[in-house]
Amino acid sequence: MNRIFLLAAVVAVLVTVAGLEAAGGTAIEAEEAWSRVLDRFVDDDGRVDFAGLARDTGDLDRFVAFVGRAGPETTPELFPSRADMLAHHINAYNALAMRGILDAGLPDDLDGVFKRLRFFKRRKFAIDGREMSLHAYENDVIRALGEPRVHFTLNCMSGGCPRLPRQRFQGSILERQLDMATREFFNSERHVRVDPDRNRVQLSEILKWYKGDFVNDGVASSLVAYVNRYREEPVPESYLVTFIAYDWTVIKQR
Repeated sequence: MNRIFLLAAVVAVLVTVAGLEAAGGTAIEAEEAWSRVLDRFVDDDGRVDFAGLARDTGDLDRFVAFVGRAGPETTPELFPSRADMLAHHINAYNALAMRGILDAGLPDDLDGVFKRLRFFKRRKFAIDGREMSLHAYENDVIRALGEPRVHFTLNCMSGGCPRLPRQRFQGSILERQLDMATREFFNSERHVRVDPDRNRVQLSEILKWYKGDFVNDGVASSLVAYVNRYREEPVPESYLVTFIAYDWTVIKQR
């Protein structure tokens, strides 16, 4: 019986590999393609050379094809740990948002209700064997893994998002990557603005929209308490909290 089970496992792996090759390459090849996209078309400030990318979408399309046909649901053997799953989802979301900007005709911004509705909810992508919007992917799949720091890695290609790094996220080092991304976010004037003269702190609207992910019994007692976990200079908890208007400008290289 053990031999039968072993043979079945080997066959399953071979079928998976064949399927992934048909989807545009193996997992390693797809991840390497995404790494090349980040290295070639993203600068140190996280801005994207969309004009250059539009002329050469081969690597992006390879990774997007992989995302459509592989994932924790359809190919769980490729994602043995929670960290592997989460790293894949972060990379996939960022790549799909990048592809979405290209498909939308390289808009200057995503400002306005109808633009965002089309981009985040009406546009559907193939993800892990099914059709899904970016909104559903973030809220029903990624947030369900229960990692608040993921909000400081997901990038919808807008100025209010965390900086898009030039390296892909990887399960083996994800804890360090999440910590670095969160610290960078909360120590940036773009996302946290402290006004001691008025006893006020302005926070990114990400903290407003997803407050429940940061403020609960298992995470932190308040938004300021959560922010202070990662700030080099803590914010007094007595400060009034307001929010910075989100910047929906597309992060194009000019």
